Amino acid sequence: MNLPSNLKYSEEHEWVRVEGNKAYIGITDFAQSELGDIVFVELPAVGDELEQNKPFGSVESVKTVSELYAPVSGKVVEVNGQLEDSPELVNESPYENAWMVVVELADESEVEKLMDASAYEDMVKE
Repeated sequence: MNLPSNLKYSEEHEWVRVEGNKAYIGITDFAQSELGDIVFVELPAVGDELEQNKPFGSVESVKTVSELYAPVSGKVVEVNGQLEDSPELVNESPYENAWMVVVELADESEVEKLMDASAYEDMVKE
């Protein structure tokens, strides 16, 4: 299981990479491996507001449909359009090419409430 140490992680298996006041959000390597082959990704539109711990989209695999939960609150400023035509990127490159949305952080303190890599690893081992 690949867990970059520069990211923060949510209990719902999303990751966050903060750059300035923006947060890149995607799903973890663990989540994509549990879901299996991803065949469709539904994401919000630019301008939509995400609220921490509330659903903001979904991923569909050959096995199931799983909701995506916002690890932080903020306004969507960018959506990864590549995932519309190539949802398999989520399986191939969950941290690099398959980021899902970029949000302008509404409350930077929310990031501090997320887990670091070792805490997330402990959670998924339970």
